Amino acid sequence: MSKKNIHVVPHPDGWAVKTEGSSRAAVVTTTQGQAIDQGREQARRSQGELFIHGTDGKIRDRDSYGNDPCPPKDTKH
Repeated sequence: MSKKNIHVVPHPDGWAVKTEGSSRAAVVTTTQGQAIDQGREQARRSQGELFIHGTDGKIRDRDSYGNDPCPPKDTKH
């Protein structure tokens, strides 16, 4: 499976989980937490990155689930 970046973005019906390059949302949820959980699972399966956007649309966090050649030294997860 190829690496795909997954984005959690605001949506008129709540929050959407979108695969990078796709025009349609894979999942729409009512809360951002639910969307993050769904996005995290998709990112793990595709060994890609999860980008979490805030209500303003700007990226507020990101997590890598692939073989990162330069893994971060943070311990938040």
